[in-house]
Amino acid sequence: MPVKRADKTPMPVREAQARAHDFKEVNAGYTASQAAFESERCLRCQDPVCVDGCPVSVPIPEFIHAVATGDMAGAARMLRSSNPLPAICGRVCPQETQCEAECSMTLRFNPVAIGHLERYVADWERTQPPSVEAKITRKEKVAVIGAGPSGLVCAGELARRGYAVTIYEALHAAGGVLRYGIPEFRLPKAILDWEIGILKAMGVEIVCNVIIGRTLTLDDLFERHGYAAVFIGTGAGLPQFLGIPGENLNGVYSANEFLTRINLMRAYEFPDADTPVRVGKRVAVIGAGNTAMDAVRTSLRMGAEEAMIVYRRSEKEMGARVEEYHHAIEEGVKLHWLTNPLEILDDGSGWVGGLKCQKMKLGEPDASGRARPIPISGSEFVLPVDNVILAIGTTPNPLLTRTTEGLLTNKKGCLVADEQTGLTSKPLVFAGGDAVTGAATVILAAGAGKRAAQAIDEALVART
Repeated sequence: MPVKRADKTPMPVREAQARAHDFKEVNAGYTASQAAFESERCLRCQDPVCVDGCPVSVPIPEFIHAVATGDMAGAARMLRSSNPLPAICGRVCPQETQCEAECSMTLRFNPVAIGHLERYVADWERTQPPSVEAKITRKEKVAVIGAGPSGLVCAGELARRGYAVTIYEALHAAGGVLRYGIPEFRLPKAILDWEIGILKAMGVEIVCNVIIGRTLTLDDLFERHGYAAVFIGTGAGLPQFLGIPGENLNGVYSANEFLTRINLMRAYEFPDADTPVRVGKRVAVIGAGNTAMDAVRTSLRMGAEEAMIVYRRSEKEMGARVEEYHHAIEEGVKLHWLTNPLEILDDGSGWVGGLKCQKMKLGEPDASGRARPIPISGSEFVLPVDNVILAIGTTPNPLLTRTTEGLLTNKKGCLVADEQTGLTSKPLVFAGGDAVTGAATVILAAGAGKRAAQAIDEALVART
């Protein structure tokens, strides 16, 4: 069926049953003709409200117009001037609730596929010779703690402004949640490595296997290593648990552990990789956010015959991107809505043998603004499962704050930082991303890193 002008050009995807059993990328990307057609749908409004919906303020109409006129180099230059990670954001950001939600086309038709076009331009840029170089013009040097999205973007923005930047990363490879959390079939690591390579070409140094708060203290960065400012982008990697019986059984994973073993430590290549992970025939993932969808779809690719989402609210309240949800359904994931886990059952040998659940109904909205789930008496039942994966949220690791005097946190353990500048309770220490907000999206973390870089620059320029 031909695509109408009012319709968004669909993203080509691999066939569901084939992709559900490997880790190759699901979305195939636009062809040149598809990108040209979609770019012509942009109205190039005098008041581009789509830009207001972008946390990093990409000049959306301008880069899309460049695509329409065939000026791919110009489109790439515009994207990278605002967003140091366009190939990543074009793949994993929830444009449907941000820039595309504001698109003027939505008044009557479907929004322009801004995210798909961003990916197309960034993928074109990957085929070209690198066009960046290190230009250090400032005498001050800045340290960034954490090589996740907020840290990478902050470092890239500071490097673009002429600063020597060093990123300290606790793990053995840079990327943060982009590497350990997002599966290969959504974000190929070759894409991540290419984006990080661009930052290195801009002069950003990345030092791995350094835990700030243990290997070095935050104060050491100022006093021993002479950094003029520090940005904290340590994320929120500490998993939350339900507190129900059976969570300590073999076969129970936090989504963080499960995805880290597979994505960062490449357990899907075992025994060629050294990391084993045991996935049974039936896997239940608790939660319905993006991490839950990543975990349940990964379970299928790791050999599960049946992979299911168990969520105490309804489809309407889920936090996952619509695209990832639809992909999960196409791949055969089962959904148990309005279902609350009560207990993880032992099979008699210390391993998971089942998941005792209770059906729920929705009541009035709670503090989160979503309908409160209410138990239905006498509705208990057991799902036969071999693994349970908990994807119910994460919080910041407290190591850094416990070893740094005067660095304030809120009651949830998140760093207290100014919303616009990222300035914390310590002078010249800035923070952003999940370490401040709790678990959120890649693009919101990127936006925080970009705003902090501007604030750091202004603070250091004011001192000279």
